[in-house]
Amino acid sequence: MKERELRRSMAVLPIGTVMKLTDLSARQIRYYEEQELIFPERNDGNRRMYSLNDIDALFDIADLLHEGNNIADIKEIYAKRDAKKGQTLSISEVHHALEREFAQQGRFGTPDPTHFTQPRM
Repeated sequence: MKERELRRSMAVLPIGTVMKLTDLSARQIRYYEEQELIFPERNDGNRRMYSLNDIDALFDIADLLHEGNNIADIKEIYAKRDAKKGQTLSISEVHHALEREFAQQGRFGTPDPTHFTQPRM
């Protein structure tokens, strides 16, 4: 990863700062996270921390909503952009997606040995 991209992806901004920069409410920002449009990291105190990339995405989301798109449209636009880029998920995004999946299955922290299958040789 290039140094510039690394700096842009560092999660260093708390939600209060993000609210001031974007003119969005905390609820709006959390909603976009729930919709998996942004992927803030969590610090040791479990507080959300946002990167410059997250800020850019929030501005982009606000612009798309202002143009008349809804959340489903925005998800589709993002999916098309990602497909065109051939973009891979960051480690943080994969980690968050796996946490959500395990939490939804009620197995977070207690693996179910019957759930996994042996690889075929």
